[in-house]
Formats: sequence, C-alpha cells, structure tokens
Amino acid sequence: MKTILLPTDFSKNSINAINYAVKLLEHDTCSFYVMNVQKASSFISDDLMTVSSSATIYNTLVDAAKRSISNIISQLKKKYKNKSHTFYSIVDYDNFIDAINQTCEVNSVDLIIMGTKGASGLNKILFGSNTVHVMQRCNVPVLAIPDTCKFKKIDTVAFSCSFSTSYAAQSFKILIDLVSNFKAKLKVLHVIEDYNFEEKRIENMNFFKENFIEVTVDRKPLEDKDVFKTIHDYIISNDVKIIAMLSKKHSFLERLFSKHVVETFAFKIDIPFLVLKQH
Repeated sequence: MKTILLPTDFSKNSINAINYAVKLLEHDTCSFYVMNVQKASSFISDDLMTVSSSATIYNTLVDAAKRSISNIISQLKKKYKNKSHTFYSIVDYDNFIDAINQTCEVNSVDLIIMGTKGASGLNKILFGSNTVHVMQRCNVPVLAIPDTCKFKKIDTVAFSCSFSTSYAAQSFKILIDLVSNFKAKLKVLHVIEDYNFEEKRIENMNFFKENFIEVTVDRKPLEDKDVFKTIHDYIISNDVKIIAMLSKKHSFLERLFSKHVVETFAFKIDIPFLVLKQH
C-alpha cells in the first residue's frame, strides 16, 4: 500500500499531474489524497460581493474547494475504474508548505506528485515556486510532472549524482519500486566535477548493483561547469523517461534551484523529475 499526496490548485497542469500519477501507479494499491490549500489572499474582492451575510470567507473558500476536489475524484473513478485506488479529499486553509508537511506526517505519505510549469519564451523558470519549495522543505520524496508531459511507459530511468556521499536503501525505496514495477533500466549518471570521490564511487556502484537488477553507470565530465547542460544532454541522448536526484545539502539540487543559474541558463526539463530524500 502506497500513500500518495496530490496537491492541486485546479489548474490544467495540476490535473495533468494527477492523471499521470494514477496511470503511473496503475498496478499499485494506493491511497491518494487530493489536496487543495487555500489562503485568504486568494479571495478577491469580486468574490466578497457574492458572500451572504451568514457565510464566512473561510467556509466559502473551503466549500468551493471541496466541491472541486469531489468532481476531480468522481472523474478519476469513472475514467480509470481501478479498485486498487482509494481517493480522499483534503482542503486546508494554511501556509502551503506547512499544510503539505502536516498532511504528510499525519497520513504517512510516501510520495508527493505535483504539476509544474516548464520554461517557455523569455521566461526561463524551471519550476513553479510552490514545487521548488516543496522539494526543498518537505521530508517526503517529490515527483514533479511538467505541464506538457503525458504518461509513457517507463523503460529508462536515470539517477544523477556526483558520488560524494554514501547511500541508504531507505532513501531509494520509491526509485527501487518504480524501476522494479516497470522492469526499467536504471542509468546512473556520475557527473564528474573538480573533486574525486573514488572511494565513495566504488561503494555506491556496489550499492546500485545490489539494489537494482539492470543498472549501468555512465561517467560524464561537467560541461563548462553547467550541471543543466550535462544532465539535459544525457536525458535526450538516452531517451530517459524519469530523472531522479537525491536532495541533500551542497547537492546538485541546491545548484539546480539557484536563482542565478536558473535565470542565466535557458534549461527546460520536459520529463518527470523525482527528488529523493536522504536518510
């Protein structure tokens, strides 16, 4: 049994992520928590004009969100008819990250799956701010689904790293299950930087061979100190369906979300991005 949190703001990309999640976990027994987080600032002046004297802003917002989630769940049940999937509705009126963290803790969430907006035109932003904050501040793995991404059979998954730390199987449980369920190949992209972690490299290569059936390790030098380009080129050349990284201090992930780097380099990721949490 997996417990999956599906945050939604009812936008097209969040609905796309929910559909992706249901298809991805088609053969798993899952409890899906479809969650919307409201805040007072989202209640605009036009809405205030329609609130009756007996209603409160809180009740109006929450009731509307509950109805929207009920509609989403009804459509999912009708479309997929999967008896192994159970859906629950959550509406919170709180700070977004606090609400996500509380829900994860109370319901023992295994994975958060949420939509993102890819880069386009001159506005080169890797992900929406909410998704970035969840990746950075939550203790649960996050699978980010770009808005244009449709589900395809997962035959190749890549994990990108620098082999600078030791790995524990607990941190990789979601990735191990994902690769196993789809009988996918795991390609480990070792991006070689200025530091040589030879001892860790050997240790971690053994870790992957012990925990994954079909795994290859590719070593690539960092191109012009550009993490984006190195990883993006690898994704394209190997037809990778999901890219995964491990979140820890001083990691690729920190650099990936550096404002300067994101604004400077026009990097666009158009496949799901799995962020694992180090234990």
